[in-house]
Amino acid sequence: MNDSTSPAPPRRVAIIGGGPAGLMAAEVLAAAGPALSVQVYDAMPSVGRKFLLAGKGGLNLTHSEAAEPFLSRYGERSAQLQPLLAAFGPAELRAWAQALGVETFVGSSGRVFPKDMKAAPLLRAWLQRLRAAGVKFSMRHRWLGWADDGSLTFSTPAGPVQVQADAVVLALGGGSWARLGSDGAWVPLLAARGVAVVPLQPSNCGFDVGPEPHALATAEQGETRRAFFRELVGQGPSQQPGWTEHFASRFAGQPFKSVAIHFTDSQGRSFSRKGEFVATATGVEGSLIYAASSLLREEIARKGSATFLLDLLPDKSPEQVLVEVRHPRGSRSLSSHLKSRLNLDGIKAAMLYELLGKDAINDPVKLAHAIKALPVRLVAARPIDEAISSAGGVPFEALDGQLHLQTLQGVAQPVFCAGEMLDWEAPTGGYLLSACFASGRVAGQGVLSHFGL
Repeated sequence: MNDSTSPAPPRRVAIIGGGPAGLMAAEVLAAAGPALSVQVYDAMPSVGRKFLLAGKGGLNLTHSEAAEPFLSRYGERSAQLQPLLAAFGPAELRAWAQALGVETFVGSSGRVFPKDMKAAPLLRAWLQRLRAAGVKFSMRHRWLGWADDGSLTFSTPAGPVQVQADAVVLALGGGSWARLGSDGAWVPLLAARGVAVVPLQPSNCGFDVGPEPHALATAEQGETRRAFFRELVGQGPSQQPGWTEHFASRFAGQPFKSVAIHFTDSQGRSFSRKGEFVATATGVEGSLIYAASSLLREEIARKGSATFLLDLLPDKSPEQVLVEVRHPRGSRSLSSHLKSRLNLDGIKAAMLYELLGKDAINDPVKLAHAIKALPVRLVAARPIDEAISSAGGVPFEALDGQLHLQTLQGVAQPVFCAGEMLDWEAPTGGYLLSACFASGRVAGQGVLSHFGL
């Protein structure tokens, strides 16, 4: 028998990480058929856990806006992500979902959702297709790096496991939501191999407010409610972040609706948008804050704090607000006056009392100005494990155009990276998932190209 006619054994590809990026890489590789053996490893008991959480309130799969503004959401990494998203952008992602039997629609905000708003049916259909294509899954396999012989090492409930692979795709996520698998434990493993990983930081995150809003807590403007309450209980000026107990106990968890924030950092970069956010026990969070989080976080790193201007009534001009504030109020209290003339009450009115000194509250010009531009001073981002996503990770400068890791030392097989473990960030709105899918696809294609398939 002539052994030369026997088919070559399949190349073994290990995909570490079972989120959208890893699963998309698996789909691309499975299309090569018997030439490849594709195995997905994940530390969790099941794949796609963060993906399922993202769909808990309605899976925002992507966004329908035009290519140029869509790409701009990726900030400083727009140039690196442009070819990935050009090859597999929102239109392609919607067509892909349709092929899985999941219809999508465009919401009023331009965001794209599955028709049933759920993540689970899409994930089930996807996994069924991957298994039918021959993809294998090994759960509860936590990656520990490479052994001396070049094999991949994993810890499992049954003990240590070593796996030989001809190529590796790393799709291990960032550092947010550790309980779902994205714990950043891969950072020291790559750093030990010479990869200059950019430190992981919270993105799409909340912030703590400062102990005293510097611009408002001055002798000229009078004592703030915050300072008054601390003096009342015999304490000095607060050095701790957060609202007063009075404000936090009544308004933590309540939304600021129909407001706008404006922020310009010390580098001259600006953010201005209308939307909503939420007061927390110690500060602020929510979609409007998340959208500005990268600028706010970086300004805090540079200057120690970041102050944005809150417009409590963005649909009214400063002149209209001043006219209403100046309107004679007779015997009515200021709170009743603001509610009657401007429909300003609840958390919005409480925010004015929380941050303004007595003089500003009682000065119509200063009060009107504060209603349109109330300074809110932030001093710290919330911990990364509370964030929706993370910034930092493997820099694109360490990768080629196919996301092949070029700077890895002492590893024989080619290693590709995809998803949120790469150094990019984007706001919520479908942009995070879009780039994860697109980068997973490119990493898979990179493996195929390496093998000449």
